[in-house]
Amino acid sequence: MSFWTALLGRPLKEREAATESIGAAEGLAALSLDALSSVAYGPQAVLVVLVTAGAGALRLTLPITVAIVALLALLVLSYIQVIGAYPQGGGAYAVARENLGGGASLVAAAALLVDYTLTVAVSVAAGVAALTSAFPPLLRFTVPLGVLLVAILTVVNLRGAGESGRAFLPPTLLWITAVFGMIAVGLIAPHAHPAGASSGTPPAALETVGVLLVLRAFAAGCSALTGVEAIANGVPLFAAPAVRRARTTEVLLGAILGTMLLGVAVLAIRFHVRPSPDQTVLSMVTAAAVGRGWFYYVVSLSTTAVLALAANTSFSGLPILLSLLARDHYVPHAFGLRGDRLVYNRGIVVLALGALALLVAVRGNTDALIPMFAIGVFTGFTLSQAGMVVRWWRARPAGWRAGAALNGLGCLATGIATAVFVATKFAEGAWLVVLVVPSLYALFRRIHRYYTALGAQLRLDGPPPRPEPRRTLVVVPVRTISRLTVAALGDAKSLGSEALAVAVVWSAEEGAALEAEWARWDPGVRLVTLRSQYRSVVRPLVRFVRSLESRGGERVLVLIPELVPRRPWEQLLHNQLGVMLAAALRGSRDVVVALAPMHLDADRRPPAAEAE
Repeated sequence: MSFWTALLGRPLKEREAATESIGAAEGLAALSLDALSSVAYGPQAVLVVLVTAGAGALRLTLPITVAIVALLALLVLSYIQVIGAYPQGGGAYAVARENLGGGASLVAAAALLVDYTLTVAVSVAAGVAALTSAFPPLLRFTVPLGVLLVAILTVVNLRGAGESGRAFLPPTLLWITAVFGMIAVGLIAPHAHPAGASSGTPPAALETVGVLLVLRAFAAGCSALTGVEAIANGVPLFAAPAVRRARTTEVLLGAILGTMLLGVAVLAIRFHVRPSPDQTVLSMVTAAAVGRGWFYYVVSLSTTAVLALAANTSFSGLPILLSLLARDHYVPHAFGLRGDRLVYNRGIVVLALGALALLVAVRGNTDALIPMFAIGVFTGFTLSQAGMVVRWWRARPAGWRAGAALNGLGCLATGIATAVFVATKFAEGAWLVVLVVPSLYALFRRIHRYYTALGAQLRLDGPPPRPEPRRTLVVVPVRTISRLTVAALGDAKSLGSEALAVAVVWSAEEGAALEAEWARWDPGVRLVTLRSQYRSVVRPLVRFVRSLESRGGERVLVLIPELVPRRPWEQLLHNQLGVMLAAALRGSRDVVVALAPMHLDADRRPPAAEAE
């Protein structure tokens, strides 16, 4: 068994794809953790904004959270409709493509790609932050811990969607149970636990708070809604009946997330929790509710695990989105190919590399990533809602007005949140997203133009003509007369109309000696020696081959003799002439480069005299 087989699992047959499908419970772990885990930073984002207006402004935490939960309900109802209308997945991209046109769909796709990458970085960084809040000595290992978590997530997802859903379900259920338990204890407790992180005195009378501040707090708290669309994007991952299971998962997500957000907001107000640079709001609320005993560490460690695993939402959603873009010729077609484990492995690897680059660039600092976070997904929310309004208007089934009104209201709310995000977070890092999304849009268009031009060249207007053979001159680079030379010339005489051996020599004496030896051997193949003033083999060969190509009327096949050792590391002991020559001749129209391999016997030993 090879290392990669042991790490990623054996290749799966196509008929085994059903074993990698997921159910509703597994869907919570595979596709919903991004949204669920935002309980760890969504309420905190609201408090961080409100506290700038004074302690009294923190009383607005609950009404703002209620508004966020109301928007969550709108989004859940909307994506239940999207799941039924677009069971092939794709979410905002699929909705916008059908109802708003190609341009809007590419904006949605670019925004989602940015958001998916940021989701991995933010989730992992937040998970590490939760861990270091409970265990401060680990703070200096922030970046290595983040890199390790991304590597683990990548390997698990390369093993298959079903594998990741089953692996992540136990910690997901443990975390949900622990947080609900903490909220229940906090609600019935007569006062904050003595070991808790309560701020002590209740805030004074409410200071004057402007509308802009409330909108900023609302938009910041909406970061808790990222990931709501992931289930609609990943409908193909569910076992049949996929639509019903996906809708069940969406409802569970909305109910659990909404309850948690409201519970944490109520406890934050009750225990007078204020944002701290040393601890997360969830950590302080938990300490105030249950103290810093064993249950506190259960909540903290399970939060760390779920925050880290929340990145799995992106690992499930982004590869599917890239496969749809590849199908529509907007990204390289390789992203539409499944690997041995029946997953879109190229998309998984690209996502991991992008997230790692972000984590290292900001040194695992969650606060540096948050300003860029959520803009992309809320752009997708807005376009998806707008697309569904257009779909309702065109189809006009029974009850279409209610559906259109629901999606229209959602479009308005998410559009306002997107505008506030961009306006208030632009200077803090949102400018990067504003720059990257149009750049990705332009890249999609450029790739699509290439594939369109390629299709036009390859398309047949009628029945194709019968293929006709062409005269082929086979050129064999040689250095000395050996078994490798004999084998390569034999292949050359079998493949082409004429064979020609070419040797690059450094002096007239060396060329004369080789020509004399060649004449005595007389293999039936003409030898041409090329004198080179420099110690270069590739340049003289390329010039010679191009001179043959310029004559026209025949194809030139450059057949490079190559030794193939049985042990992979022994390949490093041989020159890479084939690779270099192929790269140099890549732009030639009538030149083909091929290898003539000769496999070495690894067990053969040199004679004793030679060995000495």
